[in-house]
Amino acid sequence: MRRLIRLWHTVRHLRPVQVLWRLRLRAWPPRFDGRLRGGVSVAAPARPWTLLAYGEARWLGGQRWRFLNREHDLAGRGWDDQSMARLWRYNLHYFDELCRRAPDGWRGAEAGDAIRAWIDDNPPPRGTAWEPYPTSLRIVNWLKWLLAGSPPVPGMLDSLALQVRWLSRNLEHHLLGNHLWANAKALVFAGACLRTPEAEAWRARGLALLSRELDEQFLADGGHFERSPMYHALLTEDLLDLHQLSETVAGALPSALADRVQERIAPALRWLAVMSHPDGEIAFFNDCALGIAPSLAQLQDHARALGVPPDGRPLASVEYLADSGFVRAQLGDAVLLADVGSVGPSYIPGHAHAGTLSFELSLGGQRVLVNGGVSTYAVGSRRLAERATTSKNAVSLGGQSSSEIWSAFRVARRARVHDVHIEQDGNGIRIRAAHDGYRRLRGGGDVQRTWSLGPAGLTITDRVDGNLPATAHLHPHPSLRGVDDADHVVWQNGAGTELRLLAPSRIEPARSEWASGFDRRTDSPRIDLPFKRELATTLAWTTSKR
Repeated sequence: MRRLIRLWHTVRHLRPVQVLWRLRLRAWPPRFDGRLRGGVSVAAPARPWTLLAYGEARWLGGQRWRFLNREHDLAGRGWDDQSMARLWRYNLHYFDELCRRAPDGWRGAEAGDAIRAWIDDNPPPRGTAWEPYPTSLRIVNWLKWLLAGSPPVPGMLDSLALQVRWLSRNLEHHLLGNHLWANAKALVFAGACLRTPEAEAWRARGLALLSRELDEQFLADGGHFERSPMYHALLTEDLLDLHQLSETVAGALPSALADRVQERIAPALRWLAVMSHPDGEIAFFNDCALGIAPSLAQLQDHARALGVPPDGRPLASVEYLADSGFVRAQLGDAVLLADVGSVGPSYIPGHAHAGTLSFELSLGGQRVLVNGGVSTYAVGSRRLAERATTSKNAVSLGGQSSSEIWSAFRVARRARVHDVHIEQDGNGIRIRAAHDGYRRLRGGGDVQRTWSLGPAGLTITDRVDGNLPATAHLHPHPSLRGVDDADHVVWQNGAGTELRLLAPSRIEPARSEWASGFDRRTDSPRIDLPFKRELATTLAWTTSKR
């Protein structure tokens, strides 16, 4: 019965199109049509494509590749080795290396050999290679590589035509979100860049989807609606790609849509600036990891190179992203980032964590309190633990999470935020919000949290309703060094800042892990602060002058 209730609270948020499309895929799976319909060529660009190079090399020579911090040799195992995680195999089939190897992309014989090997070893439409999402990203990467001036590999253009045709029959309406966005982008790229009888139909379908999803997926505050800074950065790169396509290939996008895309870029970059720490990398809210998406500085530089200057206004001491549900507060050397938003979007919360009213803190340009991050998307206990409230700087009741997360990408009953209030005066900045995530539990009630940020400290006041035992969790960054002190918990960071924890509650040290990236975990301390009804925790800091 519990499972049925959980399933109901999961599926009741789905849109009808998601359910109907899933039933359609089961009842009438698409058939592959491998016939070639005339010759295929590539449009001549007005100027060579400007690539955005970032990240480490993925191809390591021969058949050896590195993705998600794990190396693997394809020799004797092929392109769909089931011993490797699905996300690793997805990355293998994206062919990002064609466009992201500095300074000019991955060119020459080794790139051509890899494309030829992929075509020979991945017959349609079987395996990971032909799933819609990796197919979408590969289509765009192959086309950008060609637009950048690389000659097509024998058989490449025919393969592209077959891939796009297959994709057009396998659009991910059952998932929506960033997957359907990627499908639409691939159709627009293929329809604009390939010269084949089917191209205009692909472009028209992609443009219709893109026009709809642009307004659906980008919120009024500039953020992507899945509330993950990592995915937001990836989709900001998509906006820049679409802008460049409109400037590079004549007639690729209608002028009105091209203008709408361009208008989204500056707000998207500013949103990312708000959601980045002083170290220039993203804050860890929901599914986030380092090394996957381009950084704020890389995206800003790329935008300037394409003639789209970012918003040059400095960030205010308080930035409230009301549509996304995040607040950034800065006072002196302290930067606080807080999650004061509900889980969303309601019909696709797969990348959401139970981190409502969690926060991160930087001092002197370095992170000192962090959420746990993500090291895997695989179903299992680790994925559940990384999405749980205990892995965040947040409050758990009765040992449960604030939202009912399950499996790898499922959320049943969700926390809803209410009564957000922000004020600033001569004494500092105060942010207050509450959520109802624990009302689902017998004896549970609302959690209210207030952050009071002053010149030399942060006080977090938590109030809970109900009878369940409450625990506030704090996760110091692994780089902090503990300092011996008989009365308090004290840490120091590399910037010469000493951080002192003052709490009336019993302090229970625990062990945790900080996942800075996929398959990259570091042991770190965790502080648990059990309390009843109300807890005021102060983090006081001093910075030595060097």
